[in-house]
Amino acid sequence: MNILFYVILAIILLQFTIDAVVDYLNAKKFKEAVPKELNGIFNEEEYKKSQRYKTANYRFGLFSGTFSLLLTLSFLIFGGFGWVDSIARSITDNPILIAIVFFAIVMIGSSVLNVPLAYYSTFVIEEKFDFNKSTKKLFFIDLLKSWILTAIIGGALLTLVIWFYNWAGTNFWIYAWVVIAIISVFMNMFYSKLIVPLFNKQKPLENGSLKTKIEEYAKKVGFELQNIFIIDGSKRSTKANAYFSGFGKQKRITLYDTLVKDLDEEEIIAVLAHEVGHYKRRHILFNLTASIILTGLTLYILSIFINNPDISLAIGVSVPSFHAALIGFGILYSPISEITSLIMNYLSRKFEYQADDYAKKTYAHTPLITSLKKLSKTSLSNLTPHPAYVFMNYSHPTLLDRINNLKK
Repeated sequence: MNILFYVILAIILLQFTIDAVVDYLNAKKFKEAVPKELNGIFNEEEYKKSQRYKTANYRFGLFSGTFSLLLTLSFLIFGGFGWVDSIARSITDNPILIAIVFFAIVMIGSSVLNVPLAYYSTFVIEEKFDFNKSTKKLFFIDLLKSWILTAIIGGALLTLVIWFYNWAGTNFWIYAWVVIAIISVFMNMFYSKLIVPLFNKQKPLENGSLKTKIEEYAKKVGFELQNIFIIDGSKRSTKANAYFSGFGKQKRITLYDTLVKDLDEEEIIAVLAHEVGHYKRRHILFNLTASIILTGLTLYILSIFINNPDISLAIGVSVPSFHAALIGFGILYSPISEITSLIMNYLSRKFEYQADDYAKKTYAHTPLITSLKKLSKTSLSNLTPHPAYVFMNYSHPTLLDRINNLKK
């Protein structure tokens, strides 16, 4: 076994340890008193329920994380990747087909093993705390659709990348980058039209006072908006959400039906104003551009190391290959990926403040504050997260920080 094998094991163990410590620190704060600025969100019984919900998710996360760790370590130590690679090579000699079979076996095995965990999370934890609205039939149909989409999109992308590699050598990263960038822009533009309908029904917001108020606000801030949709999120969960997608004539705002049910019209407009703020401040464009740049950087670094046989051999295969090196590189690169993720989360939290400020300036801060409080209540969110957990995992500021910022 080469030294990279032990480096890979060390990276996996270190990442698990860091996550476990941060999760533990966060769990220690579950029972802290609610900050006085947040009093009134929960009554005593509701707050106890939120504490039980957070504890249940913490314990489940610890179990599922440990299970995933042991599975990954066992696969590495006992030659699982080498075994899968030998099966793929016994089926075909074509390097592209070998890679597709290899990843198909790994992904199918991983997905099947994770089904019981996803089932428990949905039909035990979420069910117990009155969040789950999904049926068992819908759960498995969703899984099947997700697997098919992953196979089609992932398989096509993998085929192209390996073909570029065989054709252009180490310069493959340029062509792969261009293709991934095009796909990223396309998906951002048309995700709501092409992918969302496979899982949810969307319908235009009906004429009425809410639509009229939304249109009046959009006109006031110079935001051309013709696409306002309601999505049937309630068929899976009681949790509420809203999101913005697309550019130009393809831009649309999607409101979960649970959001429309839980909030009054003024609060919905305030949430919409926040989403418009993201567009006006070019946060969506920045995130898309940053994602494309980071993808290019990752592919470039991959092109430097992809021909090093030690990276392939480090995961236990006997024949160096592009697909084996891809697995090894992915693990070795993960510390850098973690750092870039921390930076993007930090910027995302800044962007949330800016979007809140935009909503406050162009509409009002009070309905946005009350909407945030209502959404926190209905989702039993954590009102006392540990700063380390926020730093590592939060793409949004804490509720307390957002309210304090809105009250400035």
